[in-house]
Amino acid sequence: MTDITKERTAPHFSCTAIIGVGLIGSSLALALRERGLTDKIIGIDQDKDVLARAVALNIIDHAASSLKEGVQDADLIIVAAPVGSIGEIVARLGEHARDGAIIIDVGSVKGVVAAAATTLPERLFFVPSHPVSGTEQSGPEAGFASLFEERWCILTPLERNDDAYRGAVDKVAALWRAVGAQVDVMDAEHHDLALAITSHLPHLIAFTLIGAADDLESVTEAEIVKYSAGGFRDFTRIAASDPVMWRDVFLHNREAVIEALGRFTEELIALQRAIRWGDGKALHTAFERGQALRHAIVEAGQETASPNFGRDIKGDEGSEQN
Repeated sequence: MTDITKERTAPHFSCTAIIGVGLIGSSLALALRERGLTDKIIGIDQDKDVLARAVALNIIDHAASSLKEGVQDADLIIVAAPVGSIGEIVARLGEHARDGAIIIDVGSVKGVVAAAATTLPERLFFVPSHPVSGTEQSGPEAGFASLFEERWCILTPLERNDDAYRGAVDKVAALWRAVGAQVDVMDAEHHDLALAITSHLPHLIAFTLIGAADDLESVTEAEIVKYSAGGFRDFTRIAASDPVMWRDVFLHNREAVIEALGRFTEELIALQRAIRWGDGKALHTAFERGQALRHAIVEAGQETASPNFGRDIKGDEGSEQN
């Protein structure tokens, strides 16, 4: 991973169009507005009720009636829609976006995004982005301007070597820094494998664990809720994430997820064997490794060492987006 630019000057956009006014889209809108990075924000969403709520909350200035209307004057276009819809959206942006517009997405799968973006005309500048931040909440009400502060945003630029595109990449990096994020760059394939391990697999495990608990007939739902310890509770928090978004993540990052799942399965079988044969040394070694990684994450500033993972028990917040 390489920091692509040291430029710290905050960029400014006259008009920003946000396609998908959910958690990430609304949070980015609020961050842009709070920091004075754009003059006008236009919201585009298939759900008219979502747009009405976003206007009422002063997240967007105007709700567009169509994608064409929403993007035609925008010099920044943010695609915050599920990964499965990226291809169709990109095709329409190629028809309706103004010359020189910068386009970013915020999804956690980049291979499919990079492939779709290569179909755009060179007059448009698509810089795939992934802010590694989020909560399990969804909808415009869930957004908050500080969501990206002290988090990483990964850019996976397209294979374009012209000066105009490099300038757009630098401007996008400066944009993410301006809303509080740290920026790294990597190729799409490496990104998808890394996120399969750090984000996609944990969500898959959470969904699986909740499903297993739900299927366990000898334990009632009331008991599962009543006796939820911290670990199980945190799994339910992750499993509460947007099902449409995660469906698309697994469908479009299947190869990397399957590879990560294979590695996980091998580790799980090794632990199963250690438990069966009473191999305390193997268990202790595995748990020490987990403890060391936890300490490394805390030291890197990506989590707090406070009890309960630094969250308020009555209102804990946090999950991966993306």
